[in-house]
This record gives sequence, C-alpha cells and structure tokens, in this order.
Amino acid sequence: MEKEKVITAHQLTKKFGAFTAVDNITFDVEKGEIFGFLGANGAGKTTAMRMLCGLLLPTSGQATVAGFDVYKQNEQIKQNIGYMSQKFSLYEDLTVSENIRFYGGIYGLRDEQIKIKTAQLLKQLHLEDQEKTLVRDLPLGWKQKLAFSIAIVHDPAIVFLDEPTGGVDPITRREFWSLIYEASARGITIFVTTHYMDEAEYCNRVSIMVDGRIDALDAPANLMKTYSATSMDEVFLQLARKAVRTGD
Repeated sequence: MEKEKVITAHQLTKKFGAFTAVDNITFDVEKGEIFGFLGANGAGKTTAMRMLCGLLLPTSGQATVAGFDVYKQNEQIKQNIGYMSQKFSLYEDLTVSENIRFYGGIYGLRDEQIKIKTAQLLKQLHLEDQEKTLVRDLPLGWKQKLAFSIAIVHDPAIVFLDEPTGGVDPITRREFWSLIYEASARGITIFVTTHYMDEAEYCNRVSIMVDGRIDALDAPANLMKTYSATSMDEVFLQLARKAVRTGD
C-alpha cells in the first residue's frame, strides 16, 4: 500500500534573472518520514525550502505541500506547517509560557487548546518550574527543545527544520533527535537541513543538492553503498566537490 505523500515537487525551478537557484528538482516526501535535505552553501536548498514553505513563488514546475499548491495556496501552506531555524524562533524577552501562548495564538489555537498544550509541553520538557523564566535565561539546549515543541504545538502535517542543531553539544543534539523521532511516530513529517552528517544518517531518506540540482536521493545506507563510503560525510564530500557555486 502506497503511503500518503505530503510533499510533491516536479521540475520545481526558481530563477533570479539569469541565475538559476533551483534547477528542475523532482522528489516527494511521505507522511511521517524524516527527510534530510542537504547541500553545501550555494546548493539552492534554502531557496527550495522557501518555496515549499509558501514564502517564495517558483518560476516554473509544480509542487504541493500538505495538499496545497505552492502557487495558489501559500497561505494555507503556512497554516499547515511548522518551522524552526537555527536561531530558534523564540522571543527572548518573553517567558517560557508566554512564548507557548503567543505561538499557539499565531497558529490559530483556541484559548482552551493553548492552556492544554502549555501544560502538556511544560510537563514533556520538564519545564514546569521554569514557566515564568525568560527564554533568554534558559540554557541553549532547553531553548532548542522548547522551540521545536512550539513549532509543532498545532500538530502540523509537516515541520521544516532549518539547521536546528547548530552550535549545540552532541548530547543535546541526541536529545533533540529523540523529539524528532517522537513527532515522526505521531505522523508529523520532518523536513530537515543540517550540516552534521551524522544526523543525516538518522533520516529515512536524504537528498543532496549540488548547484541547484538534486544529485542524489536515497536512504543513507543505500547512498553509502552506491558511493562506496563508510559514512554520509564521505558521500557528501564526494558530491559537494563537484559544486561550482559558493553562495545561495
């Protein structure tokens, strides 16, 4: 039985004048999948992600995200996704609970839902004693886990994670990935970019972009076999060495 596809892209292209940032990429992502979207600086992955998030119109090609068309229904896309960047997307001068309430309201949750979700998140993250703490006073790892939990507070179909673990220690990164696995098990699709190739091995499938095109797409084990590599780091280096561009 074929699984539900929550992201589809067919010959998706974005040009800025004579420069082709994203060049005819085609792929799909299944419900609940952890999909790694990799590429060196300049590969085009940020531009591609912005199109999928409904923030940038493509030049040509087709794509749907959570069943919505990237050309005509970008507002619906924004309502059905979560997003987290390396900067954590939290307001440093608000408390833990205020951040949860603020984003819950943005995502369209009712007051009663926000109250329930706030209690759930505080318990899940063991932050019951920190709900009145300003976010800027939290350790980096706690900020990161809080930001991820807030990004999926509205139970979106997909969450886009843009290098979410940058700058944190390996133990905290492993704890963060346990949250990713839990969300995936609940049916939330994870679309993640990372510069840590060990994290790429945690994904169900990985795509690697080079100069605006997808040069490889498969399960990590299959990619390592195809490229006679012992790690995803070796696979990535083999492909990235071909890159001509250096800016995205």
